[in-house]
Amino acid sequence: MDEKTLVELCKKGDRSAFNELVLKYQSKVVNIAYGMLSVREDAEDAAQDVFIKVYKNIASFKGDSAFSTWIYRITANTCNDILRKRMNKKTISIHSSDEDGDSSDMIIPDSAPPPEKQAEIKETQREVRAAISALKDEYRTVITLFDLEGLSYEEIADISRLPIGTVKSRLNRARAQLRKSLEHLKENTR
Repeated sequence: MDEKTLVELCKKGDRSAFNELVLKYQSKVVNIAYGMLSVREDAEDAAQDVFIKVYKNIASFKGDSAFSTWIYRITANTCNDILRKRMNKKTISIHSSDEDGDSSDMIIPDSAPPPEKQAEIKETQREVRAAISALKDEYRTVITLFDLEGLSYEEIADISRLPIGTVKSRLNRARAQLRKSLEHLKENTR
């Protein structure tokens, strides 16, 4: 069934059509949320919130943009709300850890490097996630959507309701801030 038909069925209350939309978008929504929030559990919770909002508000989806744009906008807004709440609490978790203190954001391929290289890679990933988390909301959003999720300038402009020039400008500023934040990593690898 095509997406437009699924959306129309959802508007009429068809739960199986909604379940199909959830299955289609769940991993992308979680990945965007994880890129913005840097904590897997928070990303999964945010995804649940996103789908609750989609379910409650699908009747208001007019089809002026792609459904994917609409759901990614809801995802970005939900994540930005979570980040604002974190800021108000004055505590920010920049990565998740297990009980041993090991970061859980690394996927190790079958041909694993030696343990010391793994530790170096893990630390680099932790620092990159921390640097992304430290960016302003508007920069974190565009860099997550463009560099981590591979969305186009046009898609990001639709999601964030910004002109394409503003998206490009924010992406450049975000990358410049990341470069500055991570200069020490480049120096350590020399």
